[in-house]
Amino acid sequence: MADDSAAPPINVSDVVQVKGREFRIEGYVAPGYEPVADQFRENFARGREIGAATAAYLGDRPVVDLWGGYRSVDHIQPWERDTTVLLLSTTKGLSAMTAAVAHSRGWLDFDAPVASYWPEFAQNGKADITVRQLLAHQAGVCVFDTPLTLDLITSRDQLDDVLARQAPAWTPGERHGYHVVVLGWYQDALLRRVDPGGRSLGTLLQDEIASPLGLDMFIGLLESADERRRAEVHVTRAWGSMREWPLALTAAMFNPRSLPMRMAAASPTRNQEDLNTRPYLQPEIPSANGVASARAVARAYAEFASGAPALRIDPQTIRELEAPASAPSSSTIDAFYCFETAYALGFSKRAPRLPLGSSTAAYGAPGAGGSQGFADPELGLGFAYTPNKLDIGVYDDPRAAAIRARLYECLGSQAVR
Repeated sequence: MADDSAAPPINVSDVVQVKGREFRIEGYVAPGYEPVADQFRENFARGREIGAATAAYLGDRPVVDLWGGYRSVDHIQPWERDTTVLLLSTTKGLSAMTAAVAHSRGWLDFDAPVASYWPEFAQNGKADITVRQLLAHQAGVCVFDTPLTLDLITSRDQLDDVLARQAPAWTPGERHGYHVVVLGWYQDALLRRVDPGGRSLGTLLQDEIASPLGLDMFIGLLESADERRRAEVHVTRAWGSMREWPLALTAAMFNPRSLPMRMAAASPTRNQEDLNTRPYLQPEIPSANGVASARAVARAYAEFASGAPALRIDPQTIRELEAPASAPSSSTIDAFYCFETAYALGFSKRAPRLPLGSSTAAYGAPGAGGSQGFADPELGLGFAYTPNKLDIGVYDDPRAAAIRARLYECLGSQAVR
């Protein structure tokens, strides 16, 4: 394993020329991790990036901390050390960590029915759905029959009523399918009911994880947030990646009545411009609108990968997170993606198209457009990659996968990539 904790970090400060435009790459790596910096530069040199950051920690020790390019899509404002960016579904990992805190504190039993904490949830055939099934995307509450608006999602009581009334799209526990946006609101409603202080998921994240570790991460942008630090995101269409998708998924993307399209439509946004606005970023959307630095996401995952000593997480909770995913009873083919996936306790687990970590103990979350973060407990590793050029259409983004591959080469792991 490439590592010398006593050696000073190697500073990185380079300029990459792409079609007459300069992209500055900055940061540092630990000795032996220079190939990660090389790959980060290569992503820019191949014209894949506007701006991005990546980070890796072994426990509380950083071994990779790189950033580069531009935080503004007009290629004017540089990406800086303290730049944050919208995570989209990488946010799900932060929400899952927060649920793990609730379990560790004894507030939440993963095998209890959701309705035992939230009686109204039992409507329309949901009485027996367990917390574990909900967090594993097996509950089928993946679409909204009520149109979603920003007004609705900022009224917690009204939103809770809509969530509680929603009927499952399949028999809970028989299959699973990525609950694209709505899972986070179910988690929030559940956590507000079990937390002795009634705190929201975003507040719990701040109080129980971000503040104790000194991390720059939020779900629900604070009024005091510095807008100048946040990168703008730009959505592109990576149609080439769709060649590798199952035919069923490709066909579903062109059928507004298909279940995958209905799942994807359960969002209050209608265009990419919404993603850069305070009305979208300020409400808590715990599956989709987290804002953080790569450094913060990687450090949080490394804390959990190392047993979370600073957060005082119960060892039994850590064992739950590291356990293999429990497959649904009928099929592991995802009702949204139409290919095999694995989920557990709010996290994505290692699967053929998402080879995170060095074993099935790994867990994390990829985000639409390319961001991702994960924990590798075998190594005590936390990793994150956060771009602002969002290549919609990519599941395991090739930019992140390439950086990940170099990182594991440096670590000396035998992880499948």
